[in-house]
Amino acid sequence: MYIEIYEMAVNGENLSITLTAVCDSFSSLLWDVEYYSCGRFEIYITANPTNLSIFQKGRIIGRSDDKQHYGIIEKIQISADAENGDYITISGRFLMSFLSRRIIYPMFRFTSETSYYEIVKSVVWRNCLSDKSGGERLRNLPGLHISEFASPCWQKTAQLQVSYENLMEWVYKICEIVGGTANIRLEKSADDEYSLIFELSQGTDRSVLQTENPHIVFSDTYNNLLSFDYMLDTTDYCNFAHIFGQGEGLQRKSATLYNGKLPTYFERYEVYVDARDLSDEVETNGETTHLPANEYTAMLQERGKEKLVSITEKSESTIAMNDRQYKYNRDYFLGDYVTVQHERFGLRQPKIQLVGMIESFDQNGYSLTPTFKGE
Repeated sequence: MYIEIYEMAVNGENLSITLTAVCDSFSSLLWDVEYYSCGRFEIYITANPTNLSIFQKGRIIGRSDDKQHYGIIEKIQISADAENGDYITISGRFLMSFLSRRIIYPMFRFTSETSYYEIVKSVVWRNCLSDKSGGERLRNLPGLHISEFASPCWQKTAQLQVSYENLMEWVYKICEIVGGTANIRLEKSADDEYSLIFELSQGTDRSVLQTENPHIVFSDTYNNLLSFDYMLDTTDYCNFAHIFGQGEGLQRKSATLYNGKLPTYFERYEVYVDARDLSDEVETNGETTHLPANEYTAMLQERGKEKLVSITEKSESTIAMNDRQYKYNRDYFLGDYVTVQHERFGLRQPKIQLVGMIESFDQNGYSLTPTFKGE
């Protein structure tokens, strides 16, 4: 495995991405891929004029064995030490961070049931790809393309309204609602040009609770679970939302939302959601009308989905690298549901999602540190 360094140049609306250098002499590499947030990377390498000229702010970092995730250099730190030598630490986030450079405006309102794919596609297109003239054109992200394919979870529908939120953070909020993920990767064309591809996908169920796919089980009894940290936390848990929209006092419009069976007594954990920014006014041909009550209620409930918090069931482990049963990115992938069990403690998580994976390359070899999160 080696590191690839790409030069990115913008010429008007066109983007040129070229492979500038490759590097296989780094001291360490951390590759932190996340499912519900933007991943990060860090490279630790000897400081010399050649490396300083190669690793520059704004260049894209890739790996020869990973064509799904690419990073953008955001931070360069030089450490000079007479005893231990001179080193550079290069770090940054993955390409989804491009969306963090935009806010959502103007207001987007989806008053009829619309798939989350179409919602996200419309918002990203309007804020990153709109071909309007004048100042709006300067908001474009040249070279960005939206994939026309989206996994089944993105076909769920909703009615919602959104404005002025950070675009990347909002997209990941939607990811958590539907159980999917978003990513921007590089795609090489026949003429050796590269494009930025924004796509929406989801993980696969490989747990013991299903029969369609081979089971993936990490267990101390199988000797493929070297370390195991487990946490169950109800501190921030809330399962019943009171959402309040426009209006004042008793006239303020409101809605409630809960998942599954109506929670009662000690099992109800309530949260207040301020949604007064959701407008029920619609302007058509210069005439202002109000949304029907049921459509406005649906938008209030959609806002409430963002505030419901599940019980946090999370574990972080170290997986055996000499495991002959399962290989990461061959037998299982980020976002997949697997089974994790620790027989010595009597803990069994029959279906838990792989939401993060840190790959570490250093003088000690290669290691994997996954993070699992319960449904």
